Amino acid sequence: MMTKLTIVARIQAKTDKIELVKAELLKLIEPTRQEEGCLQYDLHQDNTDPAVFMFYENWESRELWQTHMNNTHLQAYMAATDGAVENFTLNEMTHIA
Repeated sequence: MMTKLTIVARIQAKTDKIELVKAELLKLIEPTRQEEGCLQYDLHQDNTDPAVFMFYENWESRELWQTHMNNTHLQAYMAATDGAVENFTLNEMTHIA
């Protein structure tokens, strides 16, 4: 049995690019939720700092998540938001309780 993978990704948009980044992040939702291995793919926006977005994701396995990371819709997002993101951090995590 492969261990389920939880991903927490934090995207901080440049202040003048918030709406652009948000629109591009929203485009990822539908195709990603249809991908093999995607159990949960939820996008959040910070209540006090609208430039900060967070994806909370659960995947059946790291292998299936890596397939997602190489998909065309993610490449399209990277191209569309080039220069618009201030900071990006990603944590691969395991649910322990």
